[in-house]
Amino acid sequence: MNTTDAWLHAAAIDPSVGALRPDYRALLIVAEGLRPGPGDAFSEELLAEAEAKACDPEQHPHVAAWREAFRAFGAKPKRTRPSVDALLRRAPDGLPRVDRLTDIYNAVSVAHVVPLGGEDLDHYAGPLRLTRAEGTEPFELMSGGAPVTENPRPGEVVWRDERGVTCRRWNWRQCVRTRLTSRTTRAVFLLDALGPMDDPALEAAGRALTDALVASSPGAVTTSRLLRAAS
Repeated sequence: MNTTDAWLHAAAIDPSVGALRPDYRALLIVAEGLRPGPGDAFSEELLAEAEAKACDPEQHPHVAAWREAFRAFGAKPKRTRPSVDALLRRAPDGLPRVDRLTDIYNAVSVAHVVPLGGEDLDHYAGPLRLTRAEGTEPFELMSGGAPVTENPRPGEVVWRDERGVTCRRWNWRQCVRTRLTSRTTRAVFLLDALGPMDDPALEAAGRALTDALVASSPGAVTTSRLLRAAS
């Protein structure tokens, strides 16, 4: 088993999350040999297509399911929205333009109505795990141009590694340490699905992402693993 396969094999969903939402699945996609950099014609085309086809988040069952999931662990989805809900609300006025890798995954997120995040694999400390927070775990971010460390609320659903929280409130906000940068060549992408999004739809979103990553970074190699909360 190579290093990438071993890292994916070690990723896990804590039973406490399965008890909260047994219908939850995470599709993890590791991409290596990526070409980072600013947005380009390829990423711009994907974003424009996603903006043109973006659905109304108030009418989509997958968005509704994510709001229910946020409420189940005490979050207020109108204040801290699931990531795909926040993106869909921005689509009519234009999705954010960040960098080519982030723009690609944001476009896939909107087009397939699925929460989707990307993080720099080289900045992870140990395997990835989805769990409910104790409330003492460090979460690193920037505030006013300065580094700040916060803690999640007890019971909050978080992604974490051995150093701390990598994403708060399931898919709401990523930490600074593992975010994609202009130097990222190895990344892990996380696609979050609940009941209204079945496995074929989740797999289709994963294919759209891997196809776009490989097309924009010729020679890139992807590996994936599907995690199920109920297993």
